[in-house]
Amino acid sequence: MQIEHHQAHLTYCSNIHPGESWDETFHNLKTYTTQVRKGLTESPFGIGLRLSHLAALELIKETQLNAFQAWLREENMYVFTINGFPYGGFHHQKVKDAVHQPDWSTSDRLAYTQRLFLILSKLLPEGMDGGISTSPISYRHWHRTEKELNRVKSAACEQFTELICYLKKLKDATGKNLHLDLEPEPDGVIETSKEFVSFFNDYLLVKALPEISNRLGVTEKEADQIIRSHFQMCYDVCHFSVGFEKPVEALSRIKNADINIGRIQISAALSSGNIRNQSDPSWVPIELLPFDEPTYLHQAVVKRSDGKLMRYTDLGSALSSLDEYAYDEIRTHFHVPVFTETYGKLYSTQEDIIETLRLWLKDPFTQHLEVETYTWDVLPKNMQIDRVNSIIRELNWVKKTLNKHAEVE
Repeated sequence: MQIEHHQAHLTYCSNIHPGESWDETFHNLKTYTTQVRKGLTESPFGIGLRLSHLAALELIKETQLNAFQAWLREENMYVFTINGFPYGGFHHQKVKDAVHQPDWSTSDRLAYTQRLFLILSKLLPEGMDGGISTSPISYRHWHRTEKELNRVKSAACEQFTELICYLKKLKDATGKNLHLDLEPEPDGVIETSKEFVSFFNDYLLVKALPEISNRLGVTEKEADQIIRSHFQMCYDVCHFSVGFEKPVEALSRIKNADINIGRIQISAALSSGNIRNQSDPSWVPIELLPFDEPTYLHQAVVKRSDGKLMRYTDLGSALSSLDEYAYDEIRTHFHVPVFTETYGKLYSTQEDIIETLRLWLKDPFTQHLEVETYTWDVLPKNMQIDRVNSIIRELNWVKKTLNKHAEVE
């Protein structure tokens, strides 16, 4: 749905609903997303579509696409963004680091993403830009040395170059501006805003500029603009919060590098809050333990009392290490509902969402805002409440937060 006084679109990501085939995905849209729209607005409602590799192979067939387009018109909905991060199964199975497979060193990831863009080019309404989010190249811990990390970054640049050329030709053919939104994530090859800028400047521009200039017959200055138009960032608030990156610092770094942000993923991490003055922090691992579940990666970052950040690949290993040093706070990559500030004694990083939205109101640097709370099925049982009403509540909370801060501004 459009945000009042802005040309921006607010939605939720359909990766919240289990289902890998197109039939399952379409069933979820008909069953749940229609109810969400009816609970929110009578105006056109934008879908944040998640398509697995399997679903994309099925949807790209002309008969399926035509049927979906007819349904969208009938239901007063449209698709403006696709989640292309998880390639394979994402629910009711162990995902963990496999969410990065295949990574951006492979032709499989490129082919999947090109297929998603072809689908989006056919679904995207005229006059809108369209984005597809994707993995931050690969999982960092698959590449143990700097040499291996450099190798996978270089291999990814080759794939990104192919994709950028593909998107430029697609734009020339359709008139639609489509962008890949790379999503930094804890333990991804690209994890922080600093790493994103470094990769963009020191790898992508260096390797892609001359190649794109040559292949498309344009100047390097024009090639630079083509890259910046089609290769952008997906700013997932939760991911930056886990690493204790303040929104104003991360967003300023990206803006100063003249890199575009294609999407804000509105999401909250889970935190102990600052426990510096507490004499007995023994409650922290007890409160966090129910969130140490076996499906997804819940990377954790502990801020020690000396200011040093300790990074852990999963919540369990962080909890088992908490008695080894004094610390002020622990945060974990567990997307909790954005409308709630506290969870028992724990906190969400909701304040970072509020700050991000406040900064966006001052400078609307993207037209795509998407709530992404995909963990409903693995939340502790007492937190698993009605899905549709929870989604509506999340989107209403975002609208209310935007309206409140728009009045202040």
